[in-house]
Amino acid sequence: MSCVQAESVLKKIVRKIGQECAARGQTISETLVVFMVKAVVLDPRNDFNVDQTLTKKDVQNLIQLCVTRLLDTTNPSLSTIKMQVYFDMNYANRAELLSEQQRVLEGRLAPVVRDITDSRPRVQEIESVYQTIVSYVLLSSGLGSPTDIEVVREVTAGLQSVFPQREMITFISLSKKKKEQQLKNLAKLVTGIRLYNKECGKGGSSIDDLPAILNESIPSATQTVDERLNTCHRLAHQYTALLESMQEDQHRYAQLSSFKLKEALFNVRQYEAFLCILLSDAITSAQEVEKMNVQFAGTMEQLKNTVQNKVSIDTKEVFPLFVALSNLWSGFQNEILLLSFLTNMTNNLQQFSEIQSQLIPEEVLTSLLEGVTVKSDEERIRETTGTRVNVSDFKNQEWLFPETTDNFDQLLIQYHGFCAHAIGVKGLTLPGNPAIGILKHKERCYVFSSKEAAYIFAQDPDKFIQLNVEKAKEHAELILLLELNHQFEYLAPYKQARNVGKYLMKQTTKCDSSTQTDTHILPPTIVTSYEWNEWELRRKAIKLANLRRKLTHAMQTDLSHMRRENSTQVYLPKDVSTQTKRDNSSNVPRPQIFLEGLRGGSSPATHMVKVDLTRPAEEN
Repeated sequence: MSCVQAESVLKKIVRKIGQECAARGQTISETLVVFMVKAVVLDPRNDFNVDQTLTKKDVQNLIQLCVTRLLDTTNPSLSTIKMQVYFDMNYANRAELLSEQQRVLEGRLAPVVRDITDSRPRVQEIESVYQTIVSYVLLSSGLGSPTDIEVVREVTAGLQSVFPQREMITFISLSKKKKEQQLKNLAKLVTGIRLYNKECGKGGSSIDDLPAILNESIPSATQTVDERLNTCHRLAHQYTALLESMQEDQHRYAQLSSFKLKEALFNVRQYEAFLCILLSDAITSAQEVEKMNVQFAGTMEQLKNTVQNKVSIDTKEVFPLFVALSNLWSGFQNEILLLSFLTNMTNNLQQFSEIQSQLIPEEVLTSLLEGVTVKSDEERIRETTGTRVNVSDFKNQEWLFPETTDNFDQLLIQYHGFCAHAIGVKGLTLPGNPAIGILKHKERCYVFSSKEAAYIFAQDPDKFIQLNVEKAKEHAELILLLELNHQFEYLAPYKQARNVGKYLMKQTTKCDSSTQTDTHILPPTIVTSYEWNEWELRRKAIKLANLRRKLTHAMQTDLSHMRRENSTQVYLPKDVSTQTKRDNSSNVPRPQIFLEGLRGGSSPATHMVKVDLTRPAEEN
């Protein structure tokens, strides 16, 4: 049967089963029907061969078996499968839930954001756009109702303090991306201002005290989950004790075989596993709230010290604090959402465990337990503490112990931590004790409830692994409980089962594999001048041959020398001066010499007399 034909047959079978159940007053989801069809085909007791084409008789038989199992409300196995389908379809971890919430919020605000960023208002329309921004800030913060006039006034006043209406002209000229970013920043600033005003008693009457609500609700929710988890533990221990007594006493087996204790045990164990997940999320939420309470109080105190009673404050100091307050408050809102989700999941899961009280009432269970020793999981582990596998008894098996294995507590244990031997042999989900020794077989780790069980399993692991697979085929709820999805890859997960285009036949196992070797084992010695291309070598040879016959000439003319730019750099002359130790001067007397008798006289001969009146130099 081809894949297309198998898909068509499956759709017809699912539709027919849904119609049969609806005719008998039961509305069954398509997801549950698809999984039940595959579970029935998988069960070897029904003699369906997944490798062959289903005949018309096989299809009729398959429809009848599925309808019978889906309408058997007294079977704990059906409740367990419904529980698994519900949890898989509705549960989301913190990151997924908050991401989905953010997507929904952005979807709700998208029309408002579009009206603001795409508008090109005229002067008289600016006020209308400003009011739209007020609505966006209020809706994005989730603090108050847009129909409350007092809340709208408070938001408007906060927005005007950081974004006056006169700045709308600048806002309109921004690009769409920058407008969206500024809207987000304004929403955070206004939210922080309102939270600060509430702390100071100047507003915020419509803002709920989320930290106080969380501090009261989280312990209550955690206590509820814890109480139901304790009930699961008690029932699991009691059912396990009864099943063990049945295997030891044939009279007890005949007495208790009608109570479907094994299916009830699987139901309780699955409920227990889901409650543990929810409890872990609740504890994580409590830790986050405690951390945010400290940060919120510290940020508020820092803001008070910064503001004090100042008339004007630098925006660089207070704006980051307002944004921090807004982010922390968004964290409180997220924790409220997560707490509501966890509470709803806890309450809705309870309906799938109510069959326990219907199947075995409390007074009947008490009477059946008379003379039976009930051991808790902790007691069973304590009984085997101190006993461990002797590695020397096994030549070809690898055993892991706490003192010899890194990250021992983080090892991925198969079968959800239950004993790998007890599941297939006894049909019990006994807690495994890692201290006995963890068997690593084909890269998978297995734990055991006793040393004896470990020795028996280790003798032929593949045999017991196959027994566990066969047990899961008989009880389809074990596939998810024991985390056997890798063993049943053709049994689609519930979320994918809504697309009924899967196969009734077992798919051919395929695997993509690849290998890689080192290109250069030794350090690389790459010759950059190497050429592998013969034509490239020829080209270089011809080029070299031609160069040997070539001469290069150069000349310069009066016209060509003007085409080249020349530049010269000289050092400018520098001023040099010297200074003597002292200044000195001298003054020479002015010579004064007189000649007498040059004009002559009465005598014919001239008599001249020279008179030197120059003062001696010593007189100066």
